Amino acid sequence: MRRLRLLTALVGPLSCAGALLLLGGTPAHAHTALQNATPAPGATVGAGTDVVALTFGNLTSGGAPEIRMIGPQGENIPVGQPVVTDTTTACAAVSPLPAGVITLTYSITAGDGDAQTNAYQFEAVAGTGPADTPSACTDLSLPAPDTGGTDTAPGLGRTTMTAALAGAVVMAAGGGFVAIRTLRRRGAQEGSGSE
Repeated sequence: MRRLRLLTALVGPLSCAGALLLLGGTPAHAHTALQNATPAPGATVGAGTDVVALTFGNLTSGGAPEIRMIGPQGENIPVGQPVVTDTTTACAAVSPLPAGVITLTYSITAGDGDAQTNAYQFEAVAGTGPADTPSACTDLSLPAPDTGGTDTAPGLGRTTMTAALAGAVVMAAGGGFVAIRTLRRRGAQEGSGSE
């Protein structure tokens, strides 16, 4: 009888601990998990592919992910503003992908307000045609990626270039003012020293 009481006393707490471990190991459903992607993680696509699609468990209203892409040489690949097709898929136009390993990073705010950032890689290969536009994205008018236009310096966007030019003009004007003032002082000192 005493052994039965001892066994019962041990089984109850062990059962509760096991249940807590099982419940603690389940994923949080409030987070928005990536379910599918085109190009997919580890996939091989043709160089020149110009549309990506990310499918999530659930996207909150207005919750389009931010998508960034890095090329094989560490260069930024311009990505257009993503468009959410329904409550699950986001599509974005990208500059035609160069050959090599591409890193795609996406940031999204989950339903519980937590920001999530994840990344994966895939490869774009030359000699193969670009991947077809994902079916979820075919009827969408996707905003073009901002490539900086032809009137900007390489690697600088239009806003950055305008700010840099404005700064250069201010610096040149300030430098000219200081130079003129210095020359006038020297002239005044030389004139008073000769008397």
